[in-house]
Amino acid sequence: METFATMLFATAATPTAAGATAVTLDAELLELMLRAGSRWVLWLLLGLSLIAVAVMIERLYFYIWHRRPERALERALAAIRERGYVAAVAELEGSRSMAVTVARVCMLHADDGAASIEEHAEATVQAERLRYERGLAFLGTLGSNAPFIGLFGTVLGIVRAFHDLSLNTAAGSQAVMAGIAEALVATAVGLLVALPAVASFNFYSRHVERCVVAAEGVSHAVLAWVKRQPSATAQTPGAAGADAGGREAS
Repeated sequence: METFATMLFATAATPTAAGATAVTLDAELLELMLRAGSRWVLWLLLGLSLIAVAVMIERLYFYIWHRRPERALERALAAIRERGYVAAVAELEGSRSMAVTVARVCMLHADDGAASIEEHAEATVQAERLRYERGLAFLGTLGSNAPFIGLFGTVLGIVRAFHDLSLNTAAGSQAVMAGIAEALVATAVGLLVALPAVASFNFYSRHVERCVVAAEGVSHAVLAWVKRQPSATAQTPGAAGADAGGREAS
């Protein structure tokens, strides 16, 4: 009988223990939120915004430095028709844009055939695209998630405001409104960080797409000339050096 009573008492006490554990966990979470507050969210957003500004400036400098030289490309395409691929590659010396890189690769592999040129051009475009899109994923991610980070800081601030009200009911709604107003600053900062990040991400992504289209257009122009006259001017710089070496040996 004593054993049965002990088991009955333990079974009846189990829900109380579980409830006590849940209350303790809630209290610990509340204590953690109250200690953290919303100030650290503001510092986090500030740090992310500084990184975003650095990425924007670096990408802007990169795109200006690698802008497409229209005249050099026109001279190179004209040189293909007039003097061959060796002279065309020489016209592109000193240029760094995606279109110039693709054009140079196509011309260097002109004697490999049209199929080889297409493969080299596609591989070069993909490699250059990765280089041009570096850092843009961070801007896109920050623009999408910065408002939610700010909202999280606002929630923490509101929790703290209501907790302060429960400890000091004499202050009334004035204390709550002051705490909520301070908490809403985190949401405002999150939006302030997100807007430039989204705008720069869209602008730079559009610029990368234009560069890709221009590079593909240049590769098609070189490929069209190779298909038109496969042997007329198909001597590349490597082939020219090999022919010169052969003539000297003979």
